[in-house]
Amino acid sequence: MKKVLTATCVMLTLAATGCSVGVREQTGGGQESGGPIKIAVVPKAIGFDFWEKVRVGAECAGSKQQDVELQWDGVSAESDVSGQQSLLQDMLAQGNVKGLVYAATDAKALSDVTKTAQGQGTTVVNMDSGTTPQPPDVPVFATNNVAAAEQGTDELARQLGGKGKVAFIEFQAGTSTNETRGQGFKNGLAKNPGLQLVAQQSSDSDYNKALQVTQDILTANPDLNGIYAANEPSVLGAAEAVRQSGKTGQVKIIGWDTSEGQIQSLRDGVITGLIAQNPFKMGYAAVNTAIAKIRGAGEQAPNTDTGATLITKENLDSPEIQKLLNPSCENPPQ
Repeated sequence: MKKVLTATCVMLTLAATGCSVGVREQTGGGQESGGPIKIAVVPKAIGFDFWEKVRVGAECAGSKQQDVELQWDGVSAESDVSGQQSLLQDMLAQGNVKGLVYAATDAKALSDVTKTAQGQGTTVVNMDSGTTPQPPDVPVFATNNVAAAEQGTDELARQLGGKGKVAFIEFQAGTSTNETRGQGFKNGLAKNPGLQLVAQQSSDSDYNKALQVTQDILTANPDLNGIYAANEPSVLGAAEAVRQSGKTGQVKIIGWDTSEGQIQSLRDGVITGLIAQNPFKMGYAAVNTAIAKIRGAGEQAPNTDTGATLITKENLDSPEIQKLLNPSCENPPQ
């Protein structure tokens, strides 16, 4: 049968309020409710390159299934925990959401949302970040943040010749992603005792705050050699602070994610390494799993590592990296 793609909003990368994309059969019945399966997909925040790639993967998965409608929506800041709670509760209160795929802005605060959803029979799948506790029947599709962060710290040590003073810019205390990336970084420090941690500050996942705290760190530590920054706003703010200080190339920056600005700073030599996740795969696999669970197909899905790749200026233009940076439903990354 011919499938028809329907969209109920226009998605802008930097200013989005919500989006619903559905795939339906032109003829034939829907689900028991008389319509398509409705799945709400909620990132930590909209307006970021990483979450836009998650959206592309999620919508790709939905477009390949019959009788599925996706609703994409989110808050505008990853630090807006109460806003995400309210949004999710409102979605569940509608009573027609069969599946909830979301990334928790706070592991403990969002656990009650999962309980509420499961209590009313809604299938839940987490992407990128789960909850504490994590229900055994709620799979998480995410990067192995500890292993990837440790790899990034090893690269920072390599670039510094095994020794130097370094700073850590974290982003959101209380989120499982922040904590695991911090743990991986500290594991890397333990393996590389020549690295001395002289400062640790939070950006609150905000570019301007990341810029400010990095400027303060550079002022207090004029002999700083390296920075490990744990997410996109933290990396961009740190990079701008280093650029403004005139220390491009002198202070090495290893960070997470791969927005356009980050990639340009990598080309410019301001950023010296990026840990690239596979957000397309997160969105794609999480939505596919939710659909399978709702339809009773297959076994219980386990937690899944969606992979991470270290990008430097040397491998940036390789075909594999370019596919990861520019994912599409027609040419998805592995």
